[in-house]
Amino acid sequence: MQLTIYLMLGTWEIIAIVAVILLLFGGAKIPELMRGLGKGVKEFKKAQKEVEDAITDEPETKPEAGKDEAKKAE
Repeated sequence: MQLTIYLMLGTWEIIAIVAVILLLFGGAKIPELMRGLGKGVKEFKKAQKEVEDAITDEPETKPEAGKDEAKKAE
Protein backbone atom coordinates (compact mmCIF):
# COMPACT_ATOMS: atom_id res chain seq x y z
CA MET A 1 0.00 0.00 0.00
CA GLN A 2 2.85 2.38 0.80
CA LEU A 3 4.40 1.72 -2.60
CA THR A 4 1.34 3.06 -4.41
CA ILE A 5 1.49 6.27 -2.39
CA TYR A 6 5.04 6.92 -3.56
CA LEU A 7 4.20 6.20 -7.20
CA MET A 8 1.37 8.73 -7.36
CA LEU A 9 2.84 11.86 -8.92
CA GLY A 10 1.19 15.24 -8.73
CA THR A 11 1.14 17.95 -11.38
CA TRP A 12 4.18 19.78 -10.01
CA GLU A 13 6.25 16.61 -9.82
CA ILE A 14 5.49 15.80 -13.46
CA ILE A 15 6.36 19.36 -14.51
CA ALA A 16 9.65 19.14 -12.60
CA ILE A 17 10.53 15.81 -14.25
CA VAL A 18 9.76 17.18 -17.73
CA ALA A 19 11.87 20.28 -17.00
CA VAL A 20 14.83 18.18 -15.89
CA ILE A 21 14.57 16.01 -19.00
CA LEU A 22 14.50 19.13 -21.20
CA LEU A 23 17.57 20.51 -19.45
CA LEU A 24 19.49 17.25 -19.72
CA PHE A 25 18.70 16.30 -23.31
CA GLY A 26 17.62 19.54 -24.94
CA GLY A 27 14.61 20.08 -27.16
CA ALA A 28 16.19 18.54 -30.28
CA LYS A 29 16.86 15.14 -28.70
CA ILE A 30 13.39 14.64 -27.21
CA PRO A 31 11.71 13.50 -30.49
CA GLU A 32 14.51 10.98 -31.08
CA LEU A 33 14.13 9.62 -27.56
CA MET A 34 10.36 9.33 -27.94
CA ARG A 35 10.72 7.50 -31.29
CA GLY A 36 13.08 5.03 -29.67
CA LEU A 37 10.72 4.59 -26.75
CA GLY A 38 7.79 4.06 -29.13
CA LYS A 39 9.70 1.41 -31.08
CA GLY A 40 10.58 -0.35 -27.84
CA VAL A 41 6.96 -0.38 -26.70
CA LYS A 42 5.85 -1.65 -30.12
CA GLU A 43 8.37 -4.52 -29.99
CA PHE A 44 7.30 -5.35 -26.43
CA LYS A 45 3.63 -5.51 -27.42
CA LYS A 46 4.49 -7.67 -30.43
CA ALA A 47 6.43 -10.12 -28.26
CA GLN A 48 3.65 -10.14 -25.68
CA LYS A 49 1.07 -10.96 -28.35
CA GLU A 50 3.26 -13.78 -29.71
CA VAL A 51 3.55 -15.30 -26.23
CA GLU A 52 -0.19 -14.98 -25.64
CA ASP A 53 -0.90 -16.65 -28.99
CA ALA A 54 1.53 -19.45 -28.18
CA ILE A 55 -0.15 -20.02 -24.82
CA THR A 56 -3.62 -19.90 -26.36
CA ASP A 57 -2.70 -22.31 -29.16
CA GLU A 58 -0.91 -24.77 -26.87
CA PRO A 59 -4.00 -26.47 -25.36
CA GLU A 60 -5.47 -26.99 -28.83
CA THR A 61 -2.40 -28.83 -30.11
CA LYS A 62 -1.90 -31.12 -27.12
CA PRO A 63 -5.19 -33.05 -27.36
CA GLU A 64 -4.63 -33.64 -31.07
CA ALA A 65 -1.18 -35.01 -30.36
CA GLY A 66 -2.67 -37.32 -27.75
CA LYS A 67 -5.21 -38.66 -30.28
CA ASP A 68 -2.44 -39.37 -32.78
CA GLU A 69 -0.46 -41.28 -30.18
CA ALA A 70 -3.56 -43.29 -29.24
CA LYS A 71 -4.10 -44.25 -32.89
CA LYS A 72 -0.46 -45.34 -33.20
CA ALA A 73 -0.77 -47.54 -30.11
CA GLU A 74 -3.72 -49.42 -31.61
